[in-house]
Amino acid sequence: MKVGNLKVGSRTVGFIGLGVMGEPMARHLRAACHDLAVWARRPESAAALVAEGVPVCATPAELAARSEVVITIVTSSADVEALAFGKNGLADGFVRGAVHVDMSTIAPAMARSLAQRYATRGIGFVDAPVSGGGQGARDASLAIMAGAEADILASVRPLLEAMGKRIVHVGPPGAGQVAKACNQMIMVAAVQACAEAVRLANAHGVDVAAVRSALMGGSAASRVLEVMGAKMVERDFAAGIEARLHHKDFAILLDEASRLGTPLPIAAQVGQQLNALMGAGWGRDDTSSLLRVLER
Repeated sequence: MKVGNLKVGSRTVGFIGLGVMGEPMARHLRAACHDLAVWARRPESAAALVAEGVPVCATPAELAARSEVVITIVTSSADVEALAFGKNGLADGFVRGAVHVDMSTIAPAMARSLAQRYATRGIGFVDAPVSGGGQGARDASLAIMAGAEADILASVRPLLEAMGKRIVHVGPPGAGQVAKACNQMIMVAAVQACAEAVRLANAHGVDVAAVRSALMGGSAASRVLEVMGAKMVERDFAAGIEARLHHKDFAILLDEASRLGTPLPIAAQVGQQLNALMGAGWGRDDTSSLLRVLER
């Protein structure tokens, strides 16, 4: 598919999803001298950028009409579909050759469906979920897993490079979401393993901080043990990333596994622990609260 409207250099870029990750990502695009505008379901989430002179549009369609590329990072498959093809959605405003880059974590099947529907209108689509959390967004160090046709990805790569350090073209539309599902399985399973290790150390009555320090010097060392292990040791369960989002991600990947007949025994167990976490009312706390599930 030819993407005809994008030019080298500064772009007109729309952004939707000004949360913990989205706002710093939008700021990096602006710092890279792109002509930024936003739309926000909750006007207060855009207030800081609007106060700095960033235009705010009345509808997603209006945002798309003034943008060569629109980037979205929202919660669910349904949210992205509504933004794209709902009333006054992006598809109503895009001209041929524009591109929608979705950086949310959604179902691969939804990403493929959006790409197919956009293609009939001459509009490009990239699914580009990210890993790195709020800190990665603030540092512009996100890992970006992209699913797209090669020419469409090439046309928006400079925008992705303003927000992340590692951009990997995984494959066609939907492939980025498959990679993100794999990332979430490994990462949250490691959080669960850290919780179980802390629980075991506590059950023995030993210094859990010393145990973590020892593990960080050996083969068990990992970014998860470094960050989430520290939160467990300090009993700091304030959200870095809210656990409800990992619960949502596991619902997606376990549904995909069921559809494909793919056994994921460890992921299934972790999914049950996330269910218990949600049932305890800790969904807006950090996923390190998996420790508290074990302690109940």
